[in-house]
Amino acid sequence: MKRLAYFGLAVLVVMLGLASRRFRGELPAFIGAYSGDTLWALMMYLVVSTLLPGWRILSRGAIALSLAFLVEVSQLYHAPWIDAIRATTLGGLVLGFGFLGSDFVCYTVGVALGVASEGAIVRLARAAAEKPIR
Repeated sequence: MKRLAYFGLAVLVVMLGLASRRFRGELPAFIGAYSGDTLWALMMYLVVSTLLPGWRILSRGAIALSLAFLVEVSQLYHAPWIDAIRATTLGGLVLGFGFLGSDFVCYTVGVALGVASEGAIVRLARAAAEKPIR
């Protein structure tokens, strides 16, 4: 059940990310500039969570953030074969196009949103389960 929830949320975040790119001009400048990368990192957290649902939240967050940083650093490497992958729609969405230092901040915020949100949900669920019924 957890895997399905993580996967469904990942699909929703992908749709929001694509919408943030499509409607960038209609969004406030700050949101338009940074929401796509932030949502991409949140999606990475949800994909890692789909694959490793039993792992601790912080461990999944660390893996997702490491993968996001690795993808960003990989954008410094330009060989014909990887640039050909980046030239495709899916390849460009997954691997990005060019290195930007500000993306590290977006990735950190996106993964932190996933970790904090899931942590809050877990704490609320525990508190509700421990609350005595009157």
